Amino acid sequence: MITAERKKEVIAQYATDKDDTGSPEVQVAVLSERIANLTEHFKAHVKDNHSRRGMIKMVSQRRGLLDYLKAKDVKRYEALIARLGLRR
Repeated sequence: MITAERKKEVIAQYATDKDDTGSPEVQVAVLSERIANLTEHFKAHVKDNHSRRGMIKMVSQRRGLLDYLKAKDVKRYEALIARLGLRR
């Protein structure tokens, strides 16, 4: 689970302006952080299929946001996946 402090750090790092919390970049970054935490969780809890379903939903949501960003502005999309280190 992502802590409130860590979420604020991620938002500050990926925000496009001072009060930005809802841009696709911020949303994708927060989802990526949550997905990374769950990936570590599954290394110890292999049979936790309920949380795995939630993670799959988050991955799908992130993919949708990335598709939206790619259609809207390709340069922002490429910069974001390069910063996050996502494959695509």
